[in-house]
Amino acid sequence: MSRKRTVWWTLGGVALVVLVAGMLLFQPWLLFIDETVEEADDAAEVVSTATGGIGDTSIPSPAPSADGSEETPTGPTRVELARGKFIDAEHGTSGTAVVYRRDDGSRYLRLEDLDTSNGPDLHVWITDQPSGGDCNGCFGSWGIYDDGDYVRLGELKGNQGSQNYEIPKGADLAGLTSVVIWCDQFNVAFGTADVSGMAA
Repeated sequence: MSRKRTVWWTLGGVALVVLVAGMLLFQPWLLFIDETVEEADDAAEVVSTATGGIGDTSIPSPAPSADGSEETPTGPTRVELARGKFIDAEHGTSGTAVVYRRDDGSRYLRLEDLDTSNGPDLHVWITDQPSGGDCNGCFGSWGIYDDGDYVRLGELKGNQGSQNYEIPKGADLAGLTSVVIWCDQFNVAFGTADVSGMAA
């Protein structure tokens, strides 16, 4: 085999290895494959909206009925702590993030009608960084969410649909402001939702 042919075979082999490595790293096919998850919401009755936001630990009384009397729920109850709409980050994202606290003190995040891009290594976090990035979408704006405090809720179950994520028992949510669909592999947010205020 000629030296020239050997060089071309070597270059071709290197190019093939680089291509395969890049495909495995970036997993571009995921952009064309949607994973839809439709989980039912918790069966507990929503009895009130917290006034102290996501870190509220008080137990408000059930809302009065139409005739002014206070009805005592017969089953499990929950309180809505915060709610926010998803906005685009590195990828187009829509849907709603809602944080609830059950009457036993446990908390969970519900993503309703989520629609974002699929991708590698996607996770759901609650962070202390502002929804919308730190410079109105400028270059590097979507990589700030691992710079401060955050609570990991697990891998994203599906890039479309409604799904629930338990919040760890000892997690301190005070001061946390946004729900983030986070790509851990590339350190970038796909979408964010502002949960800094009280539920609306």
